[in-house]
Amino acid sequence: MTCKWLKICPLRRLEKQGKITDKWRKSYCETDENWKNCKRYKYDEKGKYHPDNMMPDGSIKKI
Repeated sequence: MTCKWLKICPLRRLEKQGKITDKWRKSYCETDENWKNCKRYKYDEKGKYHPDNMMPDGSIKKI
């Protein structure tokens, strides 16, 4: 199972623009279990705000 937000996550846009690598998608989004450790996912599930440039590990990517 992959993250339910995979197709609409703003990180896909940043990836397509070349601002981030596919490392994040492969390490978190498309895994069977690690997507549950994604800070973005956890924030989404709680309805908490997070910026579009917040990475799955919680770091903020300068763009």
